[in-house]
Amino acid sequence: MRVLITNDDGIHAIGLRALAAAAVRAGHEVVVAAPSSEHSGYSAALIATRTEDKRIGAEPHEFDGLPDVPAYGVDASPAFIVVLALRDAFGPAPDVVLSGPNRGANAGHAVIHSGTVGAALTAAAGGISAIAVSLDVVSPLAGGSLHALSEATDEGRNWDVAAGTAVGLLDVLTGLPAGTVLNLNVPDVKAQDLKGVRRAAPAGFGQVTVTLDESGEGYLRTGMRISEERGAPGTDLGLLADGWATVTPLTSVDDDRALELPALS
Repeated sequence: MRVLITNDDGIHAIGLRALAAAAVRAGHEVVVAAPSSEHSGYSAALIATRTEDKRIGAEPHEFDGLPDVPAYGVDASPAFIVVLALRDAFGPAPDVVLSGPNRGANAGHAVIHSGTVGAALTAAAGGISAIAVSLDVVSPLAGGSLHALSEATDEGRNWDVAAGTAVGLLDVLTGLPAGTVLNLNVPDVKAQDLKGVRRAAPAGFGQVTVTLDESGEGYLRTGMRISEERGAPGTDLGLLADGWATVTPLTSVDDDRALELPALS
């Protein structure tokens, strides 16, 4: 298959190369197009930095050990990159999209805010199946510290395990209806310590929540903290903390046919 690989941590993220390498080893035709800078939390926003003549930068990028993989750092959000890819901006449109691996789990209902997941849902809106993959660096297995979300801690993490798990799911994905999105979270453990992959329901909000730390005249100061929620058994956060990789099928935006509305005039 022709696979587009993108992310929201940017073209220089360590995990991006691991995902591209895993897809190449599996025999897929790979093209990488990722934001030129970090775009975490952009959800499915279509945002790009344009020059005075309305051009969007798309600089070629090289990955060590992957000389035959075309790659681009694009001055745009992950979802916008997917839209461009579906319009043949980086060669023929992809058959499938892999988004990630994100630094930190995208779990619970907070996935609505994730740029990693937003790229996958945008692919689905275009009729292309996708996998959003994240490496859980915050759960108790990984030390449970917000410091783990820092780029400075990326070296030595098990990006190859997250990448290999995602690419291994492509065979499952191709057997599902077009436009399917699988949200994959993988604990930051060695391959031999991964218990396996299980389907999971989303937990409550997510691992990390926004705090309002200060409110003054004309300004607000926000922060982040680790959620006190410890996912119930069978949820993505609960299974991740127990050493399982989790898969949650997500639906793109659609009307809620099950909701009955009162008579409308």
